[in-house]
Amino acid sequence: MARKRNSDRPSARERIFDTASELFYRKGIRAVGVETIAARADTTKMSLYRSFPSKDELVAEWLRDHDVKFWLTWDSMARKFPGEPRKQLQASFALLAKHVSDPRARGCPMANAAVEITERDHPARRVIESHKAKLRARLAGLCELAGAREPALLADELFLLMEGAQVSTILGVRMPARNVSHAAGALIDAQLQGRRRA
Repeated sequence: MARKRNSDRPSARERIFDTASELFYRKGIRAVGVETIAARADTTKMSLYRSFPSKDELVAEWLRDHDVKFWLTWDSMARKFPGEPRKQLQASFALLAKHVSDPRARGCPMANAAVEITERDHPARRVIESHKAKLRARLAGLCELAGAREPALLADELFLLMEGAQVSTILGVRMPARNVSHAAGALIDAQLQGRRRA
């Protein structure tokens, strides 16, 4: 039975990654040391460094994982409205409103990490910048397909709205964030006014 229980237990690498992911999101990157991660994961610093070359690489891996999960969720949402860019935009903000309304939410992991990581050569910085650039590009593509008069401007406005909603949850001001879907709808309507709804 002991052998069976041990085989079911997540590997040291999995425990380290899961523990670090939770701690980085809840407490911040700089506030969490490798000793704390190892102890909470019921392993050792040596095991941590065997799994990840450095804390910086562990942070980058956490954000890569978030990036993958984010786009899986986004693409799953988009598949519900094939060929309907306006509805995809609205659904993306409905998802965001649901997220920021969760009392456990602490903003966007990417934006939170960007505040803490200022070194241009940090491996996580490239992950953050790539993720945000892709988000802006995805919004721009949908705005153009939806027939916005100024798709680039609308994409910028929607991007800033998304980022602002996430930041407000960190500041403890959740009510404005809960209205993010309504605010996005108003911006989209203003740009598509007089056009056929996509």
